[in-house]
Amino acid sequence: MKIVAFQGSPRAGGNTDILLKEALKPAFEAAHEITLFDLNSMNITPCQDCGECETSGMCVIEDDMLQVYKAIRDADRIILASPIFFFGVSAQAKAMIDRCQSFWCEKYLLKKPLPEGPFGRKGLLILVGGMKKEVGIQCAGATAKAFFRTVSVPVHESLGFMDVDAKGAILQHPTARADALEAGRRLISV
Repeated sequence: MKIVAFQGSPRAGGNTDILLKEALKPAFEAAHEITLFDLNSMNITPCQDCGECETSGMCVIEDDMLQVYKAIRDADRIILASPIFFFGVSAQAKAMIDRCQSFWCEKYLLKKPLPEGPFGRKGLLILVGGMKKEVGIQCAGATAKAFFRTVSVPVHESLGFMDVDAKGAILQHPTARADALEAGRRLISV
């Protein structure tokens, strides 16, 4: 099974990173093939809305998204982990998601959705935010849902943790790491 994980936080070793590593433990233990993208360290140009992908389903910008496109095409499972900034996913995660417009064109305009593969396609969303209101998780979750459906992931589980802001504060949460670990187990079940 091939798992692709996107770490969307600019803060290495922070709350999002901690939970993503917990969620990946079952996949590592099962010796699945894992590709982890640290979006903050990648060269991803924002979508230029040039329209080139509308006829080919391919983006014409040549940067680190070329690796992402291949990984998404080959993936059986996709994990998106992001902090919540201003009720949305991080800029790093959003730039990657926006560049998946080419998959949207391929799926909806050209009628060529990504194939399911031998294990089907499932996803996991991990969100961590400092706010106390659910609206941040709801808004970021809507963006993530559009991403997952665009890359032909028909079902995904969501984990959202609010009122967690300082680096490492998630370690004080009573269930967060266990929740992420269990979600990772469910993700790789067939």
